[in-house]
Amino acid sequence: MRWLLALFCLSVASVSQAAFTETIIRKPAVQDAPTASPVDLKPSMERIDKVLVIKSQRRLQLISAGEPLKTYRISLGKKPVGAKEREGDKRTPEGFYWLDWRKVSDRYNLAIHVSYPNVSDAAKARRDGVSPGGMIMVHGTPLGDEYPEEVFHTLDWTEGCIAMRNEDMREVWRLVKDGTMIEIRP
Repeated sequence: MRWLLALFCLSVASVSQAAFTETIIRKPAVQDAPTASPVDLKPSMERIDKVLVIKSQRRLQLISAGEPLKTYRISLGKKPVGAKEREGDKRTPEGFYWLDWRKVSDRYNLAIHVSYPNVSDAAKARRDGVSPGGMIMVHGTPLGDEYPEEVFHTLDWTEGCIAMRNEDMREVWRLVKDGTMIEIRP
């Protein structure tokens, strides 16, 4: 019975937190987005219903009405095989989540938050007696000469996040709205 109560409380807390953070950062972050180079993609009239990540292929797809509109090459956590199980395991999660808020990152250009851990991730971590971790983001690559984007683009280098070239991230930032589902497959 305690387990059910804890699961209920966790789900209520995660829903209330997602709604709170979504309302704080919506429009201002888009206006503050870096505009270093123009985006080749014209403003889309298509609604992006879902973001699909296929880890084994290192691909992120924007899905509209069940059809992929755009595909990008991505980098994953330093240990890309298997689902994230605990904080610090350097794995990218697998499952269904929401892209629930965004920020302009000093370190990684633009970043959109993935709502990891979901209820089942949190319950599994609790059963295992570990912290599930958090702050999983879809983000760009570091800015600066000491971090050449060409090198980062071909490696799995994150602590569990999903990284893309900055030009690609600007497109995703513009096309994907907060509250969009993200499915991360093995």
